[in-house]
Amino acid sequence: MNSRAFRLAGRWRNAGRGASISGMDKWRNGVTVVRAASLAGKGRATAFDFAGTGGQKTWVGTVTMQPSANTGMHHHQRHEVAIYVVRGKSEIRWGERLEFAAVIGPGDFAYFAPFVPHQERNLSDHETVEFLVVRSGNEAFVTRLEVAPVERPETVF
Repeated sequence: MNSRAFRLAGRWRNAGRGASISGMDKWRNGVTVVRAASLAGKGRATAFDFAGTGGQKTWVGTVTMQPSANTGMHHHQRHEVAIYVVRGKSEIRWGERLEFAAVIGPGDFAYFAPFVPHQERNLSDHETVEFLVVRSGNEAFVTRLEVAPVERPETVF
């Protein structure tokens, strides 16, 4: 993990119960905190990839889209992907020719099933969009697609 992570001890759980130091150390590495400052300023930043910790099926990170940017049409192969909009407004499009669309903003979630072609677009020409992203695998699978999208997608949701 490139970011600075702080491990918190579970000592508070056992405080005043006469727990031994070895009992408290059992939980010492059970929680990881990644500070916002360690992720700031990066277009895509990994908070957790769980490699080497026994977890293998989840990636958690952030994506920042610059004003007027879009991801291009793509899918993440076998991975499920969920995004949470932290800041900004985005249009997501999906389908074989990106024929469906929804506008999402702060507090909204979007879920992409495996192999679903999609695109995210920043609708602002002066503000960034920030997403929290959870993917069902820690491999960075992105398959770019070169298909002409429909001119006017159907608005869904």
